[in-house]
Amino acid sequence: MKRNYWPLFFIGIFSFVFCMIIWTIYSAVNTPVHEDKTFLKSYHDMDKEYNNIVKSNNQFLSKYDFLITINENKFDLIFNDMFLSQRVIEEKSNHKNIFKLGNNTIVVQIKEKTTNKIIDDIKMEFSIYKPTNDNNNIEFNNDNINSINGNSKFEFKLPLKGNWNISGVFKVKNDTGYFFVKSNAI
Repeated sequence: MKRNYWPLFFIGIFSFVFCMIIWTIYSAVNTPVHEDKTFLKSYHDMDKEYNNIVKSNNQFLSKYDFLITINENKFDLIFNDMFLSQRVIEEKSNHKNIFKLGNNTIVVQIKEKTTNKIIDDIKMEFSIYKPTNDNNNIEFNNDNINSINGNSKFEFKLPLKGNWNISGVFKVKNDTGYFFVKSNAI
């Protein structure tokens, strides 16, 4: 009597594929997902409000002079790094190596354009984070800011070398400015 093994072959293939589907679903459920929080918003809100963010920055800069100093590196109210990959930052950007492993300092100064007076009443939120995970996020707001001669000063420690992003929102009266820089700690 001749045996036909084709049905066993198809059952074996079906079982293998079914097991791989289950393994894929199990792996996907157990993998952590880290949502990007550029400008301290979800990426859904970012997509919807991007044009408003650009208009808000332009309006903010028409009324105020903004200067942020990160470890002796001076920046305006910029956010163009959000369009660049980390590799471009590492190879071509002027923003590379602005952070140091260990102690870092950020000083924010906002002046009125018409009177050149330093603004003291600033509501701000900052987040310094690794783009790959949420394990080392450093959050700042008005509660943990030192104010020296009208300048707002933050001091923080970066525990790891590698790529870091800094994102911030500044509110003066009804005007809001958004800041974003990609860099790395050396």
